[in-house]
Amino acid sequence: MTRRVTSLLGSFLFFWIAPATVAGLVPWTLTQWEPGPTLLRIDAGRWIGVFLGLAGAIVVVESFVRFALDGLGTPAPIAPTQRLVVSGLYRFVRNPMYVGVLAAILGQALLLGRRVLLGYAALVFVAFSAFVALYEEPTLRRRYGREYDDYRAHVGRWWPRLTPWPPR
Repeated sequence: MTRRVTSLLGSFLFFWIAPATVAGLVPWTLTQWEPGPTLLRIDAGRWIGVFLGLAGAIVVVESFVRFALDGLGTPAPIAPTQRLVVSGLYRFVRNPMYVGVLAAILGQALLLGRRVLLGYAALVFVAFSAFVALYEEPTLRRRYGREYDDYRAHVGRWWPRLTPWPPR
């Protein structure tokens, strides 16, 4: 089996273990996806939620595919990429997967009108921030050295650039 196929299969499996649980199973457990009153007090808030949720899901899937095809690995720490991924959405923000998961949770909060999901999104953001700062960034720095330092100097952790970063 080729490295790309193995990476795609591993990414597919990890998708269902991590982001599908964090952005799907847990929100369902907290709400059973029962709608409440709109959070923004306007019906358009639900449509904004639909947009955010779908956009977040698309970002996560695109990022997973990019890890497998460009990085030849998975987002799972036990099967990391062979190459630093600095293409696609990674040219705009260093952590599009986490941003996508958070967008999906916030989208559900708006769609369903459930404040509990806003609190859950805040907890997830704190957990993601700690994981990125304490494990992911030091690991990437050790693994990719100057290449990662250059990337990190030009692309924000959470806030996207307006123009794509052109890696050297």
